[in-house]
Amino acid sequence: MSNKLAWVDEELQALKDAGLYNRIRTLGSPQGAWLVVDGKKVLNFCSNNYLGLANHPRIAAAAKAAIDQMGVGPGAVRSIAGTMDLHVQLDERLARFKGVDAAITFQSGFTANLGTIPALVGKEDAIFSDELNHASIIDGSRLSGATIIRYNHADPAHLEAQLKEHRQQYRRAMVITDGVFSMDGDIAPLDKIYEVTQKYDVVLMVDDAHGEGVMGKGGRGIVDHFGLNGKVDIEIGTLSKAFGVVGGVAAGDAKVVEWLHQRGRPFLFSSAMTVPDVAACLAAVDLLEESTELVDRLWSNANLFKKELLAMGFDTGKSVTPITPVILGEAPLAQEFSRALYEEGVFGMALGFPTVPRGTARIRVMISAAHSESDLEQGLAAFETVGKKLGVI
Repeated sequence: MSNKLAWVDEELQALKDAGLYNRIRTLGSPQGAWLVVDGKKVLNFCSNNYLGLANHPRIAAAAKAAIDQMGVGPGAVRSIAGTMDLHVQLDERLARFKGVDAAITFQSGFTANLGTIPALVGKEDAIFSDELNHASIIDGSRLSGATIIRYNHADPAHLEAQLKEHRQQYRRAMVITDGVFSMDGDIAPLDKIYEVTQKYDVVLMVDDAHGEGVMGKGGRGIVDHFGLNGKVDIEIGTLSKAFGVVGGVAAGDAKVVEWLHQRGRPFLFSSAMTVPDVAACLAAVDLLEESTELVDRLWSNANLFKKELLAMGFDTGKSVTPITPVILGEAPLAQEFSRALYEEGVFGMALGFPTVPRGTARIRVMISAAHSESDLEQGLAAFETVGKKLGVI
């Protein structure tokens, strides 16, 4: 009898042989500057918990209070019987926070892209997409059935060349870019991209997953950073990174949001965000609106850490954000570096192909506002020790 799944064993072994097999570690503690990982207390340089909100007492308290008042699960999709007043409050608060007409929340940032892109373009249309856009943009674009035309990373001139050549062949068109690119920590030249799109009849969409809570005034994102408030047609975001909870959002033109209420498939066919999650997100918005302290501390920590890594001789690529890639080259070296860091008490996971291009495997360091100065010093000492041991610096 043939083994129909023998190919899975072969592919898994191939991943292991290439140093690309992802061994998933397990956390035994709340998110924070320090974690218990596989039973060992280590300094956390992996999480997207930019502002340290994932275990913030006010956010936890808001979630608990909401459970007492409204229960846990919504029990339905938003379009039938799952829209609670908390959901409406969050949509409205996020729209105000982003400085746009309206917003609609989804179950995650990934589903926000899967719901938004196919609702706006179809088989007769085209998507002009940055070649390094996130997997959720790629998947959402494929689901739409639209023709996908890639332009060179963060290159407005090449985007314009592609629009000149192809735009007139399609009914509708949309330009999509990440705001902050999650693997390299660089940002899209959104001001220049906006200028290009104004010359053509195209919708402009930006995924701000790593910009919200990080870029712009008080963490209002990449659009605010470039002073383009109200000019970008649709912003996609996540509530699982700087906001510290879970969920996604599409914000922008009120007509687009109204259409997503009617045609956003995750909104229509998957149960709404849970009560404690929504309440926790509302508390996160409160904290961000009250003060820029956490955002300021995040940037201070990130700038210090990056400066010291560069002084040691590490390659941090082209990052201009708190995302700090330590580029090592081949995947086996990155995995060995990660294991050595863990032995030194630092949790820094290796990232290789297909998450990043071949030959650019790395440790992606995610600094947060929760890290103290002594945390950063300890982390830097570990990187120096391991870097010298493995001949990287």
